[in-house]
Amino acid sequence: MSAKVIVRQQTPLLISLVLLLGLCLPQGVAAQARNNLNDDRVTELLAEGRKLVDAGRLPDAIAVYQQAAALDSQNPRIFSGIGFLEANQGRFREAVSAYQQAIALDPKNADFYYALGFSEANLGNNGAAIAAYRQATLFNPRHMNAQIGLGVVLTREKNYGEALRVTQRAITLEPRNYRPYELMGNLLLQQERPQDAVKPLLQAAQLAPRQASIQVSLGTALLDEGNLERGVARLEYAEQLEPRNATLQLQIAKILQAKGQYNRALKSYQRALFLKADLVEAQVAIGDIYMEKQDYFSAAVAYRQYTAAAPQNPEAYYKLGKALKNRDRKDDARTALEQAKRLYKDQGKQDGVRAVDLLLRELKQKKG
Repeated sequence: MSAKVIVRQQTPLLISLVLLLGLCLPQGVAAQARNNLNDDRVTELLAEGRKLVDAGRLPDAIAVYQQAAALDSQNPRIFSGIGFLEANQGRFREAVSAYQQAIALDPKNADFYYALGFSEANLGNNGAAIAAYRQATLFNPRHMNAQIGLGVVLTREKNYGEALRVTQRAITLEPRNYRPYELMGNLLLQQERPQDAVKPLLQAAQLAPRQASIQVSLGTALLDEGNLERGVARLEYAEQLEPRNATLQLQIAKILQAKGQYNRALKSYQRALFLKADLVEAQVAIGDIYMEKQDYFSAAVAYRQYTAAAPQNPEAYYKLGKALKNRDRKDDARTALEQAKRLYKDQGKQDGVRAVDLLLRELKQKKG
């Protein structure tokens, strides 16, 4: 598997780690209402909303801020606060609406455009995200989160030339900030240029030696260069930095699996499952590795757990049937494959039906 495939898996992680840094509940909301409107009720609502946020009751806080917005419809920071809370719950469409209202009231606020770009990027609206990030950098050229966000989404769009220029500009603005170096490294990995990616990633690692995401990208670049020992060492160090992070363990396992390091990948998948027992993706991958190793008994055990976790997924039964067929467990294999066929039919997946029929014919011939 090429580096490009691996980096595509890394990019969402980079977005989640980098872009969220600039989102925060705007400060001074209550003070602005008090100074501009002298409205005791609005002030009370904002104070109540803040307490609800601190208590983790975000939906209730949004309802309270919406009451405040109804009373003070000209206060952009109330709308931006609503947008922040919506984004923190993954309700990015609602966040976009709130930030658009904030921008309508304060059309030159770089932070609002940045937050709008963040929300659009999480919806996959790359064009809208790029436009918002550009506005943020127009009003505040030193807005590092907006520069990084713009670079990430341009990379997602494969606009590598502009993404590289944005990243270089960010490095010029803040040469001691690790994030643009990390982004540049990932950008170069996306272009399948691991040798070029190593230098900026090493710089990022020097500036932020305990940032696990950098170690993962650096490990990937070194593996793609053919430097197995150094690459694996970086991935193992990333695991040490965040030993309780199931998502990170899963990401590292995928990289190792793609590079044919099946034993190491297996351990990382198992750690990910230990940390998050319902991580179906790891369960499937464990079965696939055992199949690759021709350990059909262990593969069948893993796939049985896959069927338990995803009982309506025909692939689970198909893979189980295939493992059982290789173990010469014909009756059990047939049962699993027939269930896979039923589910494929119900879901209108004719390619799956044909694949199952092929295995069933092979079982019949083997029996004869």
